[in-house]
Amino acid sequence: MRALMLDAGALRLCERDKPSAAAECVVRVLAAGICGTDLELVRGYAGFSGVPGHEFAGVVEDAPPRDAAWIGRRVAGDITVGCGTCEGCRAAGRGHCDRRTVLGIIGRDGAFAEYLSLPASNLHAIPDGVEEMAAVLVEPLAAACRVLEQVHVTPRTRAAVVGPGRLGLLVALVLRGAGAEVTIVGRGEPRLALARAQGFETVTHTQTAAFARRFDLVVDATGHTDGLALANTLVRPRGTIVLKSTFHGETRVAFSPIVVDEITLVGSRCGPFDTAIDLLASGRVDARPLVDAVYPLEEFERAFAEAAAGRKVVLRP
Repeated sequence: MRALMLDAGALRLCERDKPSAAAECVVRVLAAGICGTDLELVRGYAGFSGVPGHEFAGVVEDAPPRDAAWIGRRVAGDITVGCGTCEGCRAAGRGHCDRRTVLGIIGRDGAFAEYLSLPASNLHAIPDGVEEMAAVLVEPLAAACRVLEQVHVTPRTRAAVVGPGRLGLLVALVLRGAGAEVTIVGRGEPRLALARAQGFETVTHTQTAAFARRFDLVVDATGHTDGLALANTLVRPRGTIVLKSTFHGETRVAFSPIVVDEITLVGSRCGPFDTAIDLLASGRVDARPLVDAVYPLEEFERAFAEAAAGRKVVLRP
């Protein structure tokens, strides 16, 4: 099969063996989204070598006999595969397995290929009414929904989302759906324009001083090292900052203001796929306008360049 291989920071199109259905379901990839984590992998995040990509929609083409009922179904998939028995799994679920593999990120080839494999327990069926370009965003939408599992949000919650990329917009849509008053903070007029088209108030980086210490909840979805510092200027005393950014390198953090203002920091990663699929199927979230461009796998260089420029790009293997 054709696959996009990442090795020593370089991407190349190559031939790889098609996954076997001996132990896991084999999924033919229909579409795979390039996200900020994929860009950071190229820069060295997680030291990954292999096929990247973890946002996908596909069709199960083959499966072990016990999972044959999945064959022919459209699916998205939880990206973390855990053992279910270690201390991490017992304490916090398979997503925190001590020996986990993560699709396209840790020890497991991902979705920038014609096929991938996952256990049936990781798969989630996509209803017929959810279009392909929406289904490919199930994984980041699930990550956005995770915030509501971690932080109590009410119609009285004043929330800011720092970073108007696609994850930031999905977080904002989820928070607004829970009743919060949401402001999106960022740089780059095209991204902020898309946020305004979705009905959000926007604030540029140069305007943030006027909004200092105003928000009950601030979500950092920038994917940059300065995201936490900016979030900390916006959150009110005894407020909450949710961290969604993953990137290569380290962040310098001034902890004294966090201690003095008694700020709660919450790390937030993957989330509930069933909730995300229900939001798409019911029409409460329309993710289709968030996709800017679709490219075949052969045009990966152009696709990654556009993704690095801030556009949401989908590869169609």
